[in-house]
Amino acid sequence: MKMSDIPFGTTDWSLVEPTIHKGEEGHALWRTRQFGAIRVRIVEYSPGYLADHWCSKGHILFVLAGELVTELDDGRSFTLTEGQSYQVADEAEPHRSRTATGAKLFIVD
Repeated sequence: MKMSDIPFGTTDWSLVEPTIHKGEEGHALWRTRQFGAIRVRIVEYSPGYLADHWCSKGHILFVLAGELVTELDDGRSFTLTEGQSYQVADEAEPHRSRTATGAKLFIVD
């Protein structure tokens, strides 16, 4: 990821208009900022959320609150809690998210 042509700035995430994205179960609330080719998001998953797709996009993801289970299409599963993160490259390992209790995430992709 090359970051260029982004002047210094701050973001008050409470002022970023959320969008709702339905999952196979539950929903995700995204607050998104776009900086050139880089997307930065605060994402909140409702309790019982299950993604409706396998994602092949690369991410750096940090759990701000709650518990997130990330499943890989090869059958592996990883549980992350507050203060933990994962990173995966574009087209590396398809993955999807789920949470029983809900989760709040900071994601850069």
